[in-house]
This record gives sequence, structure tokens and C-alpha cells, in this order.
Amino acid sequence: MRRTYLLLLLCLFSLHPLAAQVMEAPEWQVSADKTEAVAGDELILTLTANIPEDWYMYSSDFDPDLGPMLTEISFEGSDKYEPSGQLEPVDPKEKYDDLWGGEYTYFTKKAHFKQKLKITGEDPVIKGSMSYQICSDVTGQCIPYESDFTVDLSGEKAEAGAVADNNSNSSSSEPPVKELEPFTNSFEPVEEEKGWTALLTFFLISFGAGLAALLTPCVFPMIPMTVTFFTKSSRSRSRGIMNAIIYGLSIIGIYTLIGTVFALIFGAGFANFLSTHWLPNLLFFAIFVLFALSFFGLFEIRLPNNFVNNIDSQANKGGLAGIFFMAFTLVLVGFSCTGPIAGTILLGAASGQAIKPLIGMLGFSTAFAIPFTLFAIFPGWLSSLPKSGGWLNTVKVVLGFLELALALKFLSMVDQVYHWNLLDREIYLALWIVIFTLLGFYLLGKIVFPHEQKAESTSISRLLMAVLVFSFVVYLIPGLFGAPLKALAGYLPPMSTHDFQLLGSDAPAEETKLAEGCEKPKYDDMLELPHGLKGYFDYEQALACAKKENKPLFIDFTGHGCVNCREMEAAVWSDPAVLKRLREDYIVVAMYVDEKTELPREEWYTSVYDGKVKKSIGKQNMDFMIQKLNANAQPYYTLVGANEELLSPPRAYDLDVQGFVDFLDTGIERYEENNEVKNNLIL
Repeated sequence: MRRTYLLLLLCLFSLHPLAAQVMEAPEWQVSADKTEAVAGDELILTLTANIPEDWYMYSSDFDPDLGPMLTEISFEGSDKYEPSGQLEPVDPKEKYDDLWGGEYTYFTKKAHFKQKLKITGEDPVIKGSMSYQICSDVTGQCIPYESDFTVDLSGEKAEAGAVADNNSNSSSSEPPVKELEPFTNSFEPVEEEKGWTALLTFFLISFGAGLAALLTPCVFPMIPMTVTFFTKSSRSRSRGIMNAIIYGLSIIGIYTLIGTVFALIFGAGFANFLSTHWLPNLLFFAIFVLFALSFFGLFEIRLPNNFVNNIDSQANKGGLAGIFFMAFTLVLVGFSCTGPIAGTILLGAASGQAIKPLIGMLGFSTAFAIPFTLFAIFPGWLSSLPKSGGWLNTVKVVLGFLELALALKFLSMVDQVYHWNLLDREIYLALWIVIFTLLGFYLLGKIVFPHEQKAESTSISRLLMAVLVFSFVVYLIPGLFGAPLKALAGYLPPMSTHDFQLLGSDAPAEETKLAEGCEKPKYDDMLELPHGLKGYFDYEQALACAKKENKPLFIDFTGHGCVNCREMEAAVWSDPAVLKRLREDYIVVAMYVDEKTELPREEWYTSVYDGKVKKSIGKQNMDFMIQKLNANAQPYYTLVGANEELLSPPRAYDLDVQGFVDFLDTGIERYEENNEVKNNLIL
């Protein structure tokens, strides 16, 4: 793995399942505050949409040049009503986004808008549509939609309809109906379900945190004490083993119960509040700093002695209840050391789905319980344990430095949202460099805390740890001068907050050149590909060039307002191995599904999919995606051969660079195999 264990501790994991199917548009309800209206009246339309779980909808009241697609309302022309003012969102949430470099507003679960109308005629029937975009941090994809609605104010019941990615047909002459044949393939498309792998990774990191908690002064000395109690109090070896297993399961049950309660109280919806609002982020910053100071020995976080003593007295009653309360006593006594670690896991889990706190505590407690259980079953192993000593305090101090570094992430979020400009990228990096440099000097024995004794020599283990820490510091230093530090993307403030960039700021990007025989790309005056890539924005043009060049086609279904499309381009496409293949081995076509440019009338058509007229570049690209691939979420990457056959299962949002390289290589290999078969048939 390219990232060290330290970087893994910094990760906040999300789920990225590939959803290779058309997702239906959210359901809208549209109503007016009056059931009948006459000329001169002013009424208010209320528009609400039910947003799918784990998805969010962009609002309408942020900078339209920021990037995401704003929610907009449009009405059919009528002499009986006219809009009065702008579409107004009701209590949207706010969030600063590193990739967009700005603040946007959004809704989760339910979107709520109001629009004022002035009635200018009798018995109006209001017809319009909502254009909007929903995105998911779980799937890593975005989908633009347009939903029609009708409100009848002649006394009949108001009604509203929602249709995915369509536009109404107000023309008297119907454009031709167009049906597209799906891409062919000789294999069954594979839907990758990666949610469980993300949870498994979080479980393993939590497991590692549990092992770290064992090596603290509050817990490690209790292993031989607890095991000795079991071996002396059990009447037989089999009974001792059974008691030890029950003891271990009790520890797991207690911690997992904590995670379950946390998940039930807060749930997945609370995660958005935790990750975007200034109050919890400042609170988390303060908590992490307190954790760090506690680990440094400034004070100890303790539970009330009376509470601990009462629980301990229950352990003396014996039986299964006694064993459970012994486990509870261990959890409470070790709280001053394990509390900050377990709290870090819960705060990290709070940014994900509701199940993450449970998974995190399960992993943490399993690692915490296994040694107690195993040493109780095999008491002879106790002699191999290292004796308690100063090394336990070293573990605590190292964890303190890590907690201090983690605290800056929460402060950075608030700083970016409120534009304080106190913690710009270079300041953030400078603080990390100082923190980890101090950690390195501590490991070498150059820094000694008041409650410690200065070591006469540096152990080999501390020296090796210092080498790793100083190596990380060296890796961070170029970031002060503009290096992107892609391994830390997402954990640092955005590059836009960097005051000076000395590395590669004026270096021209290497550009791809199209073959002389290929046509000049349409729309290249308003659309572009990242990283100097040259390609197309029209499928037919790209396919013709691919056939002429004898290369496979790389289709990028993307959008101007797709945040994860930009993240893929920044974190995956930028890799030299990926760029080399895109430049040399493929013809690239970017199909923007939210491009609003209207095409000439002779290019309009009526889609056989939904019966709607497709007038714009974006509408036609979305219809192409739906009919050809039965999918409508972006980013979505498709490899196609000369005969319009799929060369590999399409790929969605996934920041695994090597996986993307393998995806491209598979397409090239399959394209060459198909050509070889074709040539053999000709011969």
C-alpha cells in the first residue's frame, strides 16, 4: 500500500457502490396557497421534493459560477400568470467544498422551495419544470434531472409530475422519434458492490486502534492482573476458558452497545450536520486538543470514582453477571486512555453512514478483548509479555501528537466556511511539519515531558519510528511550495488557499494532438478536457476518429456540476500512468449531461425512452447514456470498440488509481483481441 498506517488513521471512509441502472427522479409535490385565482392576485407556489436516502440536492441561492448545478424553475409561456421574484429555498444547509473552492447550499431528505406568481388572467393553469441535480457522497455520483409540474387553479386538484432528465415539448410539429441500440458486449456487466469493503477497511483501522489502546499505561498492566484472577478463581481449566470467553464477549458487547446507541441517537442524517456546521467542528477541534493534552500528561480524563467503585462491587458477586461487571470495570478503569481513542473512532464514523459507529466499536473492542481472552486461556503466555515501563507512556505521547494533528482538520473546515483565512494550506502544512518534527525529536529523546524520566539511550524501535516520522515530514515540505501532495488530498485545505506556488506554476501542460485525418471537434470553443487532453464532445465525431485511428473509445459521462467528476480528474486522471494511456491508446470523448446549449432545431428528436423532445446537448447526452447503457449517474466511464461493443464493464467513481489503470488496460487488450479475431475471419 502507498499510504502508511499514519495516513490510514487520517482517512474518513465512504461507500462507493457502482449503480449501473437508471435511477428514478425524486418525487415532487407542488401546491398553491390558493385553490382559485383571478387577475391581480398574488399567490405562492410551494414545491417540495423527497430526496433519496444518502443523496442531497443542490439549492438555488449560491454563486452560479461556483460549479454545482443550481435548482432552477421555468414556466411555460402564458398570458395568465408571470413569475414574481426568484425561486426561494426554505432553510437549506450550507457547506464549504474544497474542490469547488467555495460555499454552496443544499438539501437532504426533503427539498423545500417557494415561488411567487402574479396572476394576470382568469382560470390559469400553471405549467413549468424544475431543473436540478442530486449527488451522493455514498455512491460518489451525481444525476441532473428535469421534473415537470402542473397546477390547475380553475378549481381542480393540483397535480405535479416528475420525469428524469426530460424537457416538455411545446412545439406544434413533433421532431422525429429516435431509438438508440444499447452497446453490445460478450460478457455480463459486473456491478461492483464496494460498500462492504469500505466498512471492512474501517473495521480494520478500528481494530488497529484497539491494539494501540492495549499498549497504554491504563490498560496494559491489567492484562496479567485480570488473567491471574481467572486462573485462580476457576475450578477447572474448561471453566476458566469459558469464563475467559464470556469476559471477552462482554467487553465486545459493551463497546458495541456504545456504538449502537451512538448510531441510534444521531443516525446518518446527523452526519451532514456534523460535517458541515461550524459548532460541531469547533467542538471536535476542542475535544481533540483536550485528548492530546491528556495524552501529554497535563491531566487525566477520569470517570467519577463512586461510579467506578459501584460497578466494581457488582463484579464480586460472581456468576455471569459478575464476569460482565468485571468487563465493565475494565472499560471504566481504562477510560482515561481508551476514551480519547474510542472517541476518535466515533467522531470519524459520524461522517459516514449510521452503521459506521457500530462497525468501528466492534473492531475496536474485538482487538481490545482478544488478548485478555487468549491470555486467560493460555496463561503460560504471560511470561512472554514485556514488563510495564516507560514505553507505555511513549505510546500515549505519540497518540497525543496524532490527536493534535487530527484536530486541525476540524478547525480548517470552520476556517474555510467562514473565510477567516487563518488556516490556509501553507499554514496548515507548516503546523503539521512542526507537530511531526516535534514527534520525531520526542522519539529520539530530545524532548522529555515533566512526568517522564530522560532516557540515557534511544532504543532501536524508537529510532525506526523516528525515521518514519521524519520521512513523512520530508514528504510534507514540498507542499509548502505548491506540490499537490496527492496522497493527502481531502485532508488538507484546497490548493486555492495556497498563497504561493513555486513548483510547476508556469509549466505548460503536455497536450494530446488529434490525428490530421480526424475532424475538428465540435463545441471545443466552450468545452474542454482536463490535463491538456484533446478529444471530442460529440459521440459520432469521436467514433469516426476512433475507427480512423484504429483505437478504442473512452467515453466520459460527466457534468459541469459533478463534484466527483472533478475529484476523479484531479486524483486519478492526473496520474502519469492514466494520462499516458488516455493520450496514446484511446480517443477520448466527454459527454456533458448538464450542458444547456440548445441545438439547431433540425437536430432535435423525441426520445423513445420517455417520449420527450431532446433539444440541448446535455439532454441528448443523457438520453444517449440511458438508452445505450441503462444508467444516468455520473461520473461514468465506458470503453467502446469499433463496432460499438463494450470492452469492459463501465466504471463509476473510484479513486483507486491502479484499478483505473487496470480498467484501461483491459479495454486495450480486449480491443486488440477483437481486432485479431476480425483479421483472422477476413483471412
